[in-house]
Amino acid sequence: ISKGVMLTHRNLVANLCSTLFSVVPEMIGQVTTLGLIPFFHIYGITGICCATLRNKGKVVMMNRFELRAFLDALITHEVTFAPIVPPIILSLVKDPIVDEFDLSKLQLRAVMTAAAPLAPDLLSSFEKKFPGVQVQEAYGLTEHSCITLTYGDPANPSAGSKKNSVGFILPNLEVKFINPETGKSLPSNTPGELCVRSQCVMQGYYNNEEETARTIDKNGWLHTGDIGYIDDDGDIFIVDRIKELIKYKGFQVAPAELEAILLTHPSVEDAAVVSLPDEEAGEIPAACVVMNPNAKESEDDIMDFVASNVATYKKVRVLHFVDGIPKSHSGKIMRRILKDKMLEKMRK
Repeated sequence: ISKGVMLTHRNLVANLCSTLFSVVPEMIGQVTTLGLIPFFHIYGITGICCATLRNKGKVVMMNRFELRAFLDALITHEVTFAPIVPPIILSLVKDPIVDEFDLSKLQLRAVMTAAAPLAPDLLSSFEKKFPGVQVQEAYGLTEHSCITLTYGDPANPSAGSKKNSVGFILPNLEVKFINPETGKSLPSNTPGELCVRSQCVMQGYYNNEEETARTIDKNGWLHTGDIGYIDDDGDIFIVDRIKELIKYKGFQVAPAELEAILLTHPSVEDAAVVSLPDEEAGEIPAACVVMNPNAKESEDDIMDFVASNVATYKKVRVLHFVDGIPKSHSGKIMRRILKDKMLEKMRK
C-alpha cells in the first residue's frame, strides 16, 4: 500500500523556487511541454504542470502513453520539452513505429528523464537517433516535493551535467552520502545512501509516525533509500535502491547495472533483474527479458552474454523470457510482481 506523503504549500513553492536559476528570459512563455506523466504523480503535478505554468508555458495533455499518439503530439503541437521516463526512451530507440514519422518535423529541444535509471547505452542510442535533442537526467522524490537534483548547474546555468549524472545540488538544499549501516558521512566518489535536507522535505507520512521517524532523522535529514555518490566536480550519480541491491555471497549486485548490460544485446527489447532466495548464496540475480520477435538466442545464450561482461559474482543465475515488463505509471519496474511470478514458476 502506498504511503500518504504530507506536503504543504510552502514545500511545493520552495521546490518550484529552487529551479528558478535555470529559467532564462527567452524561455518565458515560449516553452511547450508534453504533459504525459499523470498529475497524481509528483513528477507530473510539480515537475511538469506547475513548473511549466510558473514559466507561462503551455502544457499539452495526454491521458496515456501510446507511441503513435505520443509522436503525433510532439509534431502536431510543436512540443519543445518532453519530461518522460526511461521506458519511453526505450520505445523511441527500439520500436519500428518511430520510422513511420518524419522526425525532421520535430521542434523538440530537450527531454528530461527521471523516476528510474537510464542505461548508458540506451542514452547513447537515443542521442544517435535524435541528434538535436538534449537529454537531461534528473532526480526527485515525492517526499522532497519532487525536484531534488537536476541537469543545470546553479553556479553556471549554461553548463550541463555529465552523461548519466542526475545533476547538481539545487540552491537551498543540503546533501550528504552516508554509510547506511553506520550513519557516518562518506567522502566524494564513495557510494552511500543519499540524504537531503531543505524546506522541500515533507511533513511526514499520513498516520504513520513510525515510518516517518525511519525516513526523517532527528536532525531533519531525509533518508532517500537510494545509493549514489558525488564526484569531484559536483555531479551526482545514482547507483540503485538500497532495498533492491542483491546480496550474493556477501557481494552487492545492482539490478540497474545488469539491466543496462542486457539492453545492449541487439535481440533484447526490455529487461528487469530481481533477487531470488538461494540456500547457498543467500540471494541470486534473476532476469526477466523481453526478446525481439525475430530473435534466435536461447535463455542460456543471454545469460552467457551477461557473464562475459561482468565479474563472476554479478552473473545472472536464472533467466526467463517474458512477454512484457510490468511498470508503474512513472516508469518504475514493478519488481515484486516479477519476483512473485518467478518464484511461482520455480515451485511448479
